[in-house]
Amino acid sequence: MTAIATVLADLEAHRGWLEDLYVDFHRHPELSSAETRTAGVIRDQLGGFGYEVHDIGGGVVGVLARGQGPTVLMRADIDGLPVVERTGLDYASTATSTDPDGDTVGVMHACGHDVHITALLGAARLLAEAPEDTWRGTFIALFQPAEETAAGAAAMVEDGLVGKIPRPDVALGQHVMPAPAGRVGTLAGPAMSAADSIKVTLHGTGSHGSMPQLSVDPVLLAANVVQRLQAIVSRELAPDDFGVVTVGALNAGTKSNIIPAFATLRINTRAYSKKVRSRLLSSIERIVHAECEAARSPEPPEFEYYDQFPLTDNDAEVTDLVTTAFRRHFGEDRVMAPNRLSGSEDFSRIPDAFGTPYTYWLLGGFTEDAERVPNHSPFFAPVPHPTLTTGVEAIVVAGLAYLAPEE
Repeated sequence: MTAIATVLADLEAHRGWLEDLYVDFHRHPELSSAETRTAGVIRDQLGGFGYEVHDIGGGVVGVLARGQGPTVLMRADIDGLPVVERTGLDYASTATSTDPDGDTVGVMHACGHDVHITALLGAARLLAEAPEDTWRGTFIALFQPAEETAAGAAAMVEDGLVGKIPRPDVALGQHVMPAPAGRVGTLAGPAMSAADSIKVTLHGTGSHGSMPQLSVDPVLLAANVVQRLQAIVSRELAPDDFGVVTVGALNAGTKSNIIPAFATLRINTRAYSKKVRSRLLSSIERIVHAECEAARSPEPPEFEYYDQFPLTDNDAEVTDLVTTAFRRHFGEDRVMAPNRLSGSEDFSRIPDAFGTPYTYWLLGGFTEDAERVPNHSPFFAPVPHPTLTTGVEAIVVAGLAYLAPEE
């Protein structure tokens, strides 16, 4: 029997446990950087499997060493979103929480992180329960907080992650998507975009609405900025360069007859290269400064950068090895070749901190005939099976490509 077959031999017997675990996580989501209960359940499970458990930067890391050999790190994110669930499931979340602004919000696992947690715990258990001679090396199960705010990976690194666990030879990750369940998708190179959010404050001079000549109108200034920003992608990037500049919010004023003293914009950018990312950000700042000068703004604009996600750039060699292992295990028809995603992830900050190559693949989560509900929707509901078992298999197969290379 092969190492993969040996490790996965009891997977079907664990389906009930996996689903119960998944339902529990789904019913009890927690907002970014507040995953206390979630971390506690993960900690207890890993300890029960025999892992050495570390609390690092709000996350939980389990380390299982079996002699000399490669070190493989697999990461799962654990936070929920401020979304009121509308799936109608009998295990739907009814949780509420207080967000950073002090507002009471509904909380939901609307991005499938409950799938990620469950699949990694399932793989961690099977690897721990496999006979000692099945694989050699070290398996690290890393559960990361606050992916949705791009703060969790950085928090773990800042809390000394690199010095507290063995250096991985390779890092792996996966994400459930609105694609057919039972399938996985791999892509070498830039797979998910880098992203930046920017709050821009524009200063004007307030006045009565009937006396605009005494004002510097920040509403007009903001409108001109928004209009001008639209030319960055169409006129400053080459046609074959991908870039997105979105103004998601423009806030100013309180009444129709009052010209306010300031306006704020919230801007989001996406790019598949560091060069384009730098160009987008520098162009935004140049345009905002120029429009403020043209409008006679009394103070320079203010820029606050937040929710900054790195580029996810899958290593070609690692991706090829994992893809080959997936095709051998799942069959060609279950391994997809997805397009790049314009969404973003902070996963790569962890392998980058170690200087470790990585790959990050996609996991289908919906039936073939299901409506494709996007991540972050209040209706996002992956089917537990075969999503969970496929997620467990993918982790085991990719991990054993290094830990049992004779496969």
